[in-house]
Amino acid sequence: MSITPHDERFMAAAIRLSRWHLGRSATNPSVGCLIVRDGVIVGRAVTALGGRPHAETQALAEAGALARGATAYVTLEPCSHHGRTPPCSEALIAYGVARVVISVTDPDPRVSGRGIAMLREAGIEVDAGVLEAEGRHSLAAYLTRQTKNRPYVTLKLAVSADGMIGREGEGQVAITGSEARARVQALRAETDAILVGIGTAIADDPLLTVRSPGLESQSPIRIILDPSLALPLTSKLVETARQVPVIVVASEETSLLEAEGLPPSALPDYRGRATGLDPSFGPPTGEIGKRRDPNSPVSDGDGFALRQDVVQGANPDPISPLVGEMPGRAEGGASPTDMDSRRAALEAAGVEVLYCNPYHPEVLLPALATRGISSLLVEGGAKTARLFLEAGLVDRIQLYRAPVVIGERGIESPLDATDIPAGFAHKGTLMFGEDRLDEYERGL
Repeated sequence: MSITPHDERFMAAAIRLSRWHLGRSATNPSVGCLIVRDGVIVGRAVTALGGRPHAETQALAEAGALARGATAYVTLEPCSHHGRTPPCSEALIAYGVARVVISVTDPDPRVSGRGIAMLREAGIEVDAGVLEAEGRHSLAAYLTRQTKNRPYVTLKLAVSADGMIGREGEGQVAITGSEARARVQALRAETDAILVGIGTAIADDPLLTVRSPGLESQSPIRIILDPSLALPLTSKLVETARQVPVIVVASEETSLLEAEGLPPSALPDYRGRATGLDPSFGPPTGEIGKRRDPNSPVSDGDGFALRQDVVQGANPDPISPLVGEMPGRAEGGASPTDMDSRRAALEAAGVEVLYCNPYHPEVLLPALATRGISSLLVEGGAKTARLFLEAGLVDRIQLYRAPVVIGERGIESPLDATDIPAGFAHKGTLMFGEDRLDEYERGL
């Protein structure tokens, strides 16, 4: 059967539905499903909070007997394997649907093509690839973690008219207006984790939570690149760590070098061990395998082990410490002799300390993937943004430009519309009052 405009219309609706639970379905993808009979939607659902039940089983249950002979529109290929729940393909067969229309084939090797084959063997007509580009966009985080073993990374920058992202010595400086800031809050709400450097964490003392009314519970995990455990115990991040998780990324075996201002590459054989080129290199600690929240549901075996090869698209060269992102001891930094006490104090406050070199995102990102983090928002500062850009590990750029002028002591943006890296395509422009948002993406 050929694809019709009706198929595209219903699939577009399923894709919109799938976005409802982005960032809230644990390691499972947020999938949308519609059951349509005689042009009327008789069942609809999105993957439940925490990852299950899956969308198909919920939509079929809502449709009931009306599902027999109907068409199911699903944004991702129905699963075909037994996990904590039976396969969705079996449910579609049992309810007697006549046709299944799919946007994206699942790259998970336990599913890829098998769900489609199972349906066809049962006599169900299957059409795949409907609005595939749109479907892949909505599933970008899941697809990236499946195919690249790392989270999908979004870099967000707000740049003034004179090319600055802040002013030295003044902490947080408002650049965009309220409409643009509300949009950023929505982005945080659909993202698993948000990341900043220790310089930004100390200078701005941010909360990094979602503050839009009704969305507060959707605040992402907060991650700080903090090699010497310099995050003050009195910071807002530490004070709220028991309400919203905080992970501090520290460097265990390079802490002494970093305290002395030396690059990690000064360690013997550091490059091979950091990138995985040395076969003796393993995960820094057993902590990396932990989930983002031990009380939250887990996927049907969707966790990943830390890969030993270099992450796809990563820069294999060692990256030196970020001058300005690592404060000295006078600003709260810890000496090597009191690293253990700093860690104990942070953990007592509810902060989790992860030993995984913060200046090697090609190692850090797979470590985060093992913890069920599929999407990561990088918000600052300038040097942290440059770190991910130079490593080739940014998938999407959201560049806000505002008419505000920062002037003297401005902190220069690491990026502007005139120097977007190669490989990014401009996806569109939106206006929020006087602020302009340009979005750029790499192909998945």
